Amino acid sequence: MGLIRVYDIIAKKREGEALSKEEIEFAIDGYTNGHIPDFQMSALLMAICIRGMTDEETANLTMSMASSGDIINLQSIPGIKVDKHSTGGVGDKTTLIITPIVASCGVNVAKLSGRALGHTGGTIDKLESITGYRTDISQAEFIKLVKEIGISVIGQSPHIAPADKKIYSLRDQTATVESIPLIASSIMSKKIASGADAIVLDVKTGSGAFMRETDDAIMLAEKMVAIGDSVGRNTIALVTDMNVPLGNAIGTSLEVIEAAEILKGHGDERLMNLCTSISANMLYLAKIGSIDECHKMVEKSIHSGAAFDKLCQLVRAQGGDDSLIRNTDKFPKAGIIYRVKAEESGYISDMDTQKIGISALLLGAGRESMEEQIDFTAGIILNCRTGDYVKCGDVLATLHTNSEDRLIKAKEVYMSAIKFSDEKPIERDLIIKRIGG
Repeated sequence: MGLIRVYDIIAKKREGEALSKEEIEFAIDGYTNGHIPDFQMSALLMAICIRGMTDEETANLTMSMASSGDIINLQSIPGIKVDKHSTGGVGDKTTLIITPIVASCGVNVAKLSGRALGHTGGTIDKLESITGYRTDISQAEFIKLVKEIGISVIGQSPHIAPADKKIYSLRDQTATVESIPLIASSIMSKKIASGADAIVLDVKTGSGAFMRETDDAIMLAEKMVAIGDSVGRNTIALVTDMNVPLGNAIGTSLEVIEAAEILKGHGDERLMNLCTSISANMLYLAKIGSIDECHKMVEKSIHSGAAFDKLCQLVRAQGGDDSLIRNTDKFPKAGIIYRVKAEESGYISDMDTQKIGISALLLGAGRESMEEQIDFTAGIILNCRTGDYVKCGDVLATLHTNSEDRLIKAKEVYMSAIKFSDEKPIERDLIIKRIGG
């Protein structure tokens, strides 16, 4: 191949032609290292957004971004290492539940997680609401912990897929976020760089999800499974409903409390069912049994208390106070606890889940920029959900905050998210489709 120029790469993609592996690597490496300016990468991203990419192009883009920084080597950890990723939602505390389940079943879990941004929560913020929990331990200590206790959950290093971080910031400013090949490569580049042998993806769809339309979520899931399989990472995707918040708690410490209750065998049935399914698929990819056998292992680990004990062990090993997990009443409480009451009677026919997430953010439970601090005590407890019949005056939700000003705005947004009807709505399936495996 002759001299590669970014101008020619942009023109080629503008005409709808497939880019070669060498052209993609040239563009990603050049932009990451500052040799290609923002305006040229913006043009290329827009061409990709309009013209799309083949599965081969998307896989090459993914690997180029994964290779732009550190790739964690987990080979010294015995067995198949299985990672999981959620595309983001409201009340999604599944990592806090799934990782101890899987580890208690004998599969080593080395998990890198992110922080909250916008209306979706972040696992690292939730863990940091546990007094003393350290999310910034070294890679050597991370691997040592997994070898010793079978689990560690830490924050994602800025050296993981730096090309993705730089490109995503540009996409956010140039109206090129909503491109399935770009979304798929963004997610999968970080998962591959994190060192896992196999990956389970929870691709959410609905009013609280990034992919609101089910067909788009399925397309994204298929694209990511194809990427994983093409680069030697056995991948399964579950397309799941996010038209209702996941579980009853939204907010950092409130979600930790709910996760602990789920591992004790109590709590929201939909949340429990999703965590059981994701855990079973992770065990299945680790090749320790059939899907049915793996489901039984998961149920046994919860009922025996082994999964809950593993969560306590994880917290203790990373410097956290596990007495908070054993007795969740010890978590600090918000200064203001306000009960939102129904202003009419009827069935809750719809919950705009994104608005509910924004309401929690306004209470102090989220951040709009990475510089903002989160109030660990803030959030929402849902007293009623879609499908429930409520009478005028019944409590719909309990808002937790430390600011009267925040409460006024959050209550208004929450109330605007709830719709009523005289007829009970049809219940949506939690797991819409399983892809791969």
